[in-house]
Amino acid sequence: MFFDEARIYAKGGDGGNGVVAFRREKYVPHGGPAGGRGGKGGDVILEVDPQLNTLIHFKKRSHFKAERGEHGGGKNMTGADGQNVVVYVPPGTVVREAETGALLADLTQPGQQVVVAHGGRGGRGNTAFKNSTHQAPKIAEKGLPGEERWLALELKLIADVGLVGMPNAGKSTLLAAVSAARPKIADYPFTTLQPNLGVVILDQRDLVMADIPGLIEGAHAGAGLGHQFLRHVERSRLLIHLLNGALPNPLADFDQINRELALFSPKLAAKPQIMVLNKIDLPEAQAHWPTIQVRARELALPVYKISAATGEGVRTLIAALFTYLDELSPEEPLFEAEVPVFTLDQADNYFEIHRLEDEGWQVTGPRIEQLAHQTYWEMDEAVIRVYQILERMGVHEALREAGVEAGDTVFLHDVELEWVW
Repeated sequence: MFFDEARIYAKGGDGGNGVVAFRREKYVPHGGPAGGRGGKGGDVILEVDPQLNTLIHFKKRSHFKAERGEHGGGKNMTGADGQNVVVYVPPGTVVREAETGALLADLTQPGQQVVVAHGGRGGRGNTAFKNSTHQAPKIAEKGLPGEERWLALELKLIADVGLVGMPNAGKSTLLAAVSAARPKIADYPFTTLQPNLGVVILDQRDLVMADIPGLIEGAHAGAGLGHQFLRHVERSRLLIHLLNGALPNPLADFDQINRELALFSPKLAAKPQIMVLNKIDLPEAQAHWPTIQVRARELALPVYKISAATGEGVRTLIAALFTYLDELSPEEPLFEAEVPVFTLDQADNYFEIHRLEDEGWQVTGPRIEQLAHQTYWEMDEAVIRVYQILERMGVHEALREAGVEAGDTVFLHDVELEWVW
């Protein structure tokens, strides 16, 4: 079965903790601070592997967690960084935030990488807090937690040419005739239940052709197999619109499919098309040919007649495809910018204060959350430092204005404190 959708959980490694330590050499009676900082947590990275062509491997494993950074040590020893976790995906993988659907990355090139969950920063040891007025600080920081998120992966096949048409138009037969692909072929609708890729070679040149399952009315809204497979056409630079010459009115099907393409995506409907009348070996197809030519001239579209079953006209069509592709620019990726991931490690002093029912007060904000994670609350000096930082941020004044009194309970993110003035 072809797997083109998956959900995965990515968790960056937590940062290692900084430590409190002092020099203890025999002949250094007043040794200074020597606590090292923790190592950074590993990242979770998605990387394109050209050998993959589905997302089926995520059916067995969907959780990926990077290694945490090691804790710092004495003698100013910094903890080792956590190892990254590299998750391999096929070319054409679109990465979205599972909860919001926000587009994070469009991975198309072999070896292309994107960090989807950054590791947390390591905490500082007490050496970092030494200054001219505080020569022996007994304070350190814990490492920050790594980012975590659920991701929605969606595979869009990358092909030079996409075959579109009604069920039983002969798309699978044509792909089998021009490439080494061997899709299921039979004389009834919906034989193709999954996309198929084939490499077409002509005179030392090659192109990739995709056989997309037949479309029906309402495909743009998910009817039949539409929603599952229309996205695979989006990557194609050129569309072959294959018409079934054995039907009473092939042009009616042509118009219907173009409507479905336009309703699904205006960009998709604007892609270059070639009209191809198939089954020209049949008398009824030959009878349709003049009408098809007239419509093609009206729409300024190239038009060809072939028999995928007998091979008539197929080589001429393939040669024309290479000519048209040479004139087209490569397909642009959906997204190229850096992934906008949320991180606790930011100098954002924004905060909010909320009154909790019978439970006290809640202070929230990026910097507040960072302090809550980093602080050794059992260390008096660390608590005093947090108190001073909050005062500089304006939290003290805001709490006074909100009506906080001495002895009230104040939550800094998830840390419960008894407030004192």
